[in-house]
Amino acid sequence: MIIADAWNHRIMQWTTGVNNGVVIAGGHGSGNQLNQLKNPAENHVVRRYQLRDKSYTVVAGGNGKGDGLNQLNRPTDVFVDRHQAVCVSDNENHRVMKWSKDAKKGIVVAGGQGNGNSLTQLSYPVGLFVDVLGTVYVVESRNNRVTRWIEGEKQGTVIVGGNGDGKEANKFNFPVDLSFDRKCNLYVVDQNNHRVQKFSLE
Repeated sequence: MIIADAWNHRIMQWTTGVNNGVVIAGGHGSGNQLNQLKNPAENHVVRRYQLRDKSYTVVAGGNGKGDGLNQLNRPTDVFVDRHQAVCVSDNENHRVMKWSKDAKKGIVVAGGQGNGNSLTQLSYPVGLFVDVLGTVYVVESRNNRVTRWIEGEKQGTVIVGGNGDGKEANKFNFPVDLSFDRKCNLYVVDQNNHRVQKFSLE
């Protein structure tokens, strides 16, 4: 497992059956490397590190804070597909960006129409997942919902939540992440309700 240990400003690798993790970026490195990992969202950049290598490659953003196609504004999650394209939750731009391998700018694959709750908009996207067909699943922390965006479509579909904030089974209170298992069950981290919810999408 590769874990972003945010408060310790480092990235760690943990192997099943081993009691100690290995720091692979930040934490113990040079001052410059540590500073690069402090508040990574505020650097408005996504970097790729080779394991046990202090160097990195910028794969998204890196051109300062902004809403241009070569910029990000507080990236909060990343998903790398099998073609090494990088999808990024561009939190304060209320969009999800996709950067193809070696691209100098990205394309908007979800949202990008400002902050809101219409089906063409996102509100502070955080966790995301991309399936093998290129469909993007996005957790919207302020809209308390998960939306699905089919590749090439200009609007998404609400698949769970979207009923306001609350403790009921069909509601969230500031969801932050999601995952799928092999049976296509969806798991959503419902942060302010202190729970993980499971949904069957079949």
